[in-house]
Amino acid sequence: MIGTADTAEPILVVEGLKKSFALRRPTLDVLMRRPVKTLRAVDGVSLSVARGETLGVVGESGCGKSTLARCLVRLYEPDAGSVRFGGQDALALSGDDRRAYNRRVQMVFQDPYGSLNPRISVGDALGEALSVHRIVPSGEIAARVGALLDLVHLPRDAASRYPHEFSGGQRQRIGIARALAVEPSVIIADEPVSALDVSVQAQIVNLFLELQERLGLALLFITHDLRLVRHISHRVAVMYLGRVVETGATEALFNAPRHPYTRALMSAVPQVAVGLRSQREAVRGELPSPVAPPPGCPFHPRCPIAEPRCREIVPALDPRGGAWEVACHLAGDVASAPARAAVSA
Repeated sequence: MIGTADTAEPILVVEGLKKSFALRRPTLDVLMRRPVKTLRAVDGVSLSVARGETLGVVGESGCGKSTLARCLVRLYEPDAGSVRFGGQDALALSGDDRRAYNRRVQMVFQDPYGSLNPRISVGDALGEALSVHRIVPSGEIAARVGALLDLVHLPRDAASRYPHEFSGGQRQRIGIARALAVEPSVIIADEPVSALDVSVQAQIVNLFLELQERLGLALLFITHDLRLVRHISHRVAVMYLGRVVETGATEALFNAPRHPYTRALMSAVPQVAVGLRSQREAVRGELPSPVAPPPGCPFHPRCPIAEPRCREIVPALDPRGGAWEVACHLAGDVASAPARAAVSA
């Protein structure tokens, strides 16, 4: 795990963020005049990230990680909550102020194949970002494109080539260069290596670490790979069914998770040891539907230690010492109990 970052002053602060999507009604529902169903993708998320810090966001598929990322860069407009960047309410910005925010908070997408325009050369793609945001005078764009390619360890002659001429890892480097072109303060990386070969993933992760140290970036790194998040993150936020259920310093959280779901995730990480066989029981059941989330704690149908109050009262994300927060009525009991559950495949 990387060293501790100076997190005294968060640059991006998210509080109570919510985003739902109305589902298309089947014909029978329309005829029967049944109400429109909504999918709660993000349900009251609160978190923060500081300059020079990496916050890893983890959770099962369908827990709202990607929707959260798109809300932060305003590809989706949240239904409620606040996003504060440098002390300003980012959701209230418009016109030039919104464009300035979009420049300072950039996103690197999961798919390096679909995120680049195949009809535009790499140099034109990077130059367009520089030109639109007026980062440098037009006469200096070619030199800045070359510098960006140097930054992500691609040859300068890549500027004259097209995306189809590059491998997946190289395309992701181009995507990172495009995000860096507008000189952002925050990079939101949404599963940036999941579409790449395992042999290439480490190179891209190390590139992120190098760029963060060199440029002082705040990095929100979204992934389902716990081993990866342990390597790259200073802090971790664990999401379940649209909510953050636990957040804390990476090593502390991995060594002694306090939420049953976090413990289940940690238990599910494969152990490399000859003859070792897990004695932990898998959590029964599947991830509940975000269209009809369970009452009370969203994890209670799968929790091995749930009590009656867990089925009725939604636990708040409360501090449990320092910057550690956990949304569980039984966090103290979990911390003192041996790990005994893993999320079933």
